[in-house]
Amino acid sequence: MAPSLAIKKKRSEERRVLAGTLVGTTIEWYDFFIFAQLTATLLTPLFLKPLSESNPGLGQILAFAMIGISFLFRPLGAIVAGHLGDKYGRKRILVATLIMMGIATALIGALPTYAQIGIAAPILLVLLRIVQGFSAGGEWGGAALMAVEHAPENKRGYFGAYPQIGVPIGMILATGLLYILRTSMTPEQFMAWGWRIPFLLSVVLIVVGYLIRKAVEESPIFKQLALRKSSEHTPLKQLFQTNTKEVIQAALIFVSNNAAGYLVIAFFISYTTKVLDMPLAPVLLATTIGAVGWLIFTLVGGWLSDIIGRRATFVIGYGIVFVWMIPMFMLIDTGSIFLYGLSVFILTTGLGLSYGPQSAMYAEMFPAHIRYSGISIGYAMGAILGGAFASTIAQVLLERTGQSISIAIYIMVMTIISVAAVLWVGETKGTNLHVEDVDPELQAAHDELHREKNA
Repeated sequence: MAPSLAIKKKRSEERRVLAGTLVGTTIEWYDFFIFAQLTATLLTPLFLKPLSESNPGLGQILAFAMIGISFLFRPLGAIVAGHLGDKYGRKRILVATLIMMGIATALIGALPTYAQIGIAAPILLVLLRIVQGFSAGGEWGGAALMAVEHAPENKRGYFGAYPQIGVPIGMILATGLLYILRTSMTPEQFMAWGWRIPFLLSVVLIVVGYLIRKAVEESPIFKQLALRKSSEHTPLKQLFQTNTKEVIQAALIFVSNNAAGYLVIAFFISYTTKVLDMPLAPVLLATTIGAVGWLIFTLVGGWLSDIIGRRATFVIGYGIVFVWMIPMFMLIDTGSIFLYGLSVFILTTGLGLSYGPQSAMYAEMFPAHIRYSGISIGYAMGAILGGAFASTIAQVLLERTGQSISIAIYIMVMTIISVAAVLWVGETKGTNLHVEDVDPELQAAHDELHREKNA
């Protein structure tokens, strides 16, 4: 094959990889955010009706806790998907988790409410949330590895940022769609049937995501694993024998970003509309604009980490989150929609810079044969300790103290923990990601087949 043609083919495959990792995480998080944002405004009266009438504050706390329930099953999804992904490949697990998430989301859109089937409604809702949490636990690790393991060494941070921006893009889609629905129908229509539309649309997104992911080649690092002289048949067991410290580090690195992120995703919408009495539609629009900032600075964070390193980029991002917390709540408490939007946008600069380098840093922390398990479990544990009950904790703090400053202090403490974890890990940029102990005979046979295929 001519060199120029080989370069074009390589770049085409890189574009497919970036598109495949991006579209999958976008769909996964669109599904997740639709639920999280409706929890802030609609879930209590539809599925927890007795509590919403007798004790609205407690009802909202339990509604936010329902977001957290799914997080408890992320480690299980991470364990299962990570184990299978390390043994059988990243690609097929990515497709499976995408389908699982989409089916669960569509079924939520068809679920009867408490008024229709009573206590069975919240029980079924919890079961579907468990499926969502399980699939989300396995999704991120596979997408991150597909991006980073296909990347040139000097672009791992930038490539790794693509599955990360699926989070803000999913949030933009979710929040933007809710804004359109809220402003195009009456509150009664939205309460009766309009809320189901975003969930049911997930079916269309699944088909698109499946077709794109199916066209992506398996990770080159995983292909190398088949060429090792000795194969590890129990990657999960070895992970905890040799890399428990790295799993803990990965979890702690993520807690602040995830906790602060879920304030934007869920708590702020409830706080601004129910406590500050701000109109919902402008709040949704301002949150969507904030998500655009999250998208931009996540890409910047990945790119910057390729230049100045993962550690420095994380510290800058978390520094912004820490410094901005108290001023942000002071501005939000004014009740001005403009200041709310500005506050969220500035927060997302810190969130982006501390999220963009994550895929690359995590991949560089674990050896290839246990990498899927390691980064998936670390990410899932960080999500439990960080975002799972962040909105619930924020609501409880608000109920107990009556002061939003208590929430700011809570996030600042989480940020100190995450910065300490980043410094504990140190710099990972430039780490060799490839597989050691490759059988030279198998490698030669593989190379020959590859040359014949591309001749």
